[in-house]
Amino acid sequence: MNEKGTISVHTEHIFPIIKKFLYSDQDIFLRELVANGVDAVQKLKKLGAMGLYEGATDKLQVEVLLDASAKTLTIKDHGLGMTADEIKEYINQIAFSGATAFVEKYKDKVGENQLIGFFGLGFYSAFMVAKKVEIITKSYQVGVGAEATHWSCDGSTNFEIYSTEKSEVGTEVILHLAEDSEEFLKPERIQAILDKHCRFLPIEIVFDQKVINDPMPLWTKRPADLQSEDYLKFYKELYPFAEDPLFWIHLSIDYPFTLTGILYFPKVANYFEQKETIQLYARQVFITNDVKEVIPDFLRLLHGIIDSPDIPLNVSRSALQADGNVKKINTYIAKKVAEKLEALFQQDRKGYEAKWNDISLFIKYGMITDPKFDERIREIVLLQNTTGHYYTIAEYKDAMAKNQTDKNENLVLLYTTDPKKHAVYVQSAQQKGYDVLVLNSPIDTNFINFVEYKLDKVKLKAIDTDTIGNLIEKEEVTEHRLTKEESESLQSIYEKTIGAEQTTWKVASMLPEELPVAFITSEHLKRMTQFAQGDEAKQKHFRSMHVAINGNHPLAKKILATTDQTVQKALVKQSYQLALLAQGLLEGEWLAGFIKNYTNKLLEE
Repeated sequence: MNEKGTISVHTEHIFPIIKKFLYSDQDIFLRELVANGVDAVQKLKKLGAMGLYEGATDKLQVEVLLDASAKTLTIKDHGLGMTADEIKEYINQIAFSGATAFVEKYKDKVGENQLIGFFGLGFYSAFMVAKKVEIITKSYQVGVGAEATHWSCDGSTNFEIYSTEKSEVGTEVILHLAEDSEEFLKPERIQAILDKHCRFLPIEIVFDQKVINDPMPLWTKRPADLQSEDYLKFYKELYPFAEDPLFWIHLSIDYPFTLTGILYFPKVANYFEQKETIQLYARQVFITNDVKEVIPDFLRLLHGIIDSPDIPLNVSRSALQADGNVKKINTYIAKKVAEKLEALFQQDRKGYEAKWNDISLFIKYGMITDPKFDERIREIVLLQNTTGHYYTIAEYKDAMAKNQTDKNENLVLLYTTDPKKHAVYVQSAQQKGYDVLVLNSPIDTNFINFVEYKLDKVKLKAIDTDTIGNLIEKEEVTEHRLTKEESESLQSIYEKTIGAEQTTWKVASMLPEELPVAFITSEHLKRMTQFAQGDEAKQKHFRSMHVAINGNHPLAKKILATTDQTVQKALVKQSYQLALLAQGLLEGEWLAGFIKNYTNKLLEE
C-alpha cells in the first residue's frame, strides 16, 4: 500500500492558526501526545484483561526520545497501535475535524487565554512545533489490513500513507521540529515539561532511560492504606521548600461526579501571597493551577491536588462557571473542609486552638464570602483575647454579657489590632474589669463588620479609639473633678500651646489611671484606615482625630496650678507627646523634642 491524499478542510491555514493561538502555552503539545500514548497503552491493557490480546501487558510504557542531530522528538508508546484504515479514520478525519472545530471556535480569540486546558486539540497540537510529523504504527490486531503503517504530513492538508516494517505493537509519533522550535531539542526543556504535565500519569513515562513519573500517586490510593508519613512525604515532593502542613483532607467521591485529591492546610500569614498552589488534574494529567472556578476562592490558600474527569477542559471561563459539575465540586470541597474543621474542634479542642492563628485567615474569609460555609463553621470560630485565652463566639458573648453590656443593652466587645502598641489602653480597660480581644489579621476589618451584621445588639470597638467610659457607656458616669471654669481654662492652655487649627480639643471625665491626654477617632474611620499605607493616609487619619484632655488625671490640676509658663508649656507638650506615642504617631519635630526633653532629664538626674 502506498497512497497520497488531501485532508478535506474548510478552514484555511489551520496549522498557523493553531500555532498562533497557543503560542503562550506551547508546552501542551507534549502533554497531548504523551496523553494519547498513555490512552493507547491503557486500552491495550484492558483488551489483555478481557482476553482479547494475548501479548504481555505488565511492562507497557510510553517513551520520549530526542535526536538532536536529526532534530526530531519522538513519542513512542507500546499501546494498541492502529491499522491503515484506523489512521485514515482517526488521524485524517476525526482528529483533524476536531482540530478544525477547535480553530473555528477560537480563531477570533487569539491571546485571550480563556481556556482552562486544551484537551480536544489532541494529535494536531504537534504542528505547533513541528514542520513535519510522521506516524509509524502497528496494530495489536493480526491478519489482512493489520500490517504496520507509515503516515506523514508536512503541515499542509496533504498526507502520505504506506505500509512499512515494525516489529512491536504500538505507535511512534516523530516530530521534525521547526527552526523556531529547536528549544525542544534540549533535554532539560523536555524534562521540565514532563515534570509539569506528566508527573503522575498512570502509565510509566520514560525519558533519558529513566522513568520520570509516579503512576500511582497518593491521591489514587485508599486513605485507610496510608500513614501520616505518606502524606507528609508527598507534600514535600509537591512543595519542597514549604513548612509541614497543619493537616490535610483526602477527597474521594464517585457520584454525582468523580473527584479525588488531597488538600493540605499550610500555615497562612497573608491571603494575597499564596494563591495558585492547588493543581488541577484530569485522569492524572496536569491541567492548570488556576482553579478559581473549581475551588471556592477562600480555599485557594490551600495546597494540594484535585483530579476530576468531570470538569470541562476546552470551554471558556464563562461556560466553566455555569457548568453544573463545577458548581457541585466547588460546594462539595467547601463542605468537606468544614467537616474536617468540625472534627478537629470536637476531637482535640486544644490542638485546634494551637492551629487557630494559622488557619483563621481562610476560615474568616470563607465565612464572609460563603453563606453555607458560614452556617457550618460559625460555632467553631474562635476569638482570642490579650491573655491568650480562646473562646467560641457564643462562649465569649456569655462570658462578657454581664460586665460589657452598655446602657443601651448592646454587648460591647473591645479589641486591639496591636496588643503591644496599645498596651496602655489594654491596661486601662483591664483596670475597669473589661476584656480585650486581639483582631490583627488582614481580614479582621471585614470580619468585624461581618460579626456585627450577623449578631444582634453586638458592637465591636477598638480600644484605642475613645476613652473607656465612652467605649462602654454605663448609666453611672465618671465624676468630673474639675469645675466648668477649670475645664475651659485647661482646654485653652492646650489649644494655645499645641495649636487648634487642625485639632478639636475637649476636656473629658476619664479614669485617673488613663492617659493625661488621649486621641479619639470614630470606629468607622479606624476601620477604614486600618490597613492604609503611606504617610498621606496616616496624616489624613491624624487630622480627623479629636484630642481628649483627662480632667481627672493628677496632671490636669498640676498644669492649672503652675504659674511658671515655661514649666506649664513643658507639661502640656510632654503629655501631648505621650498621647502621640501611644498612637504610634510620635514623629518629626515632636519626636525630636521628646528625645531631647528626656535626654535633658537624664542629665539632670
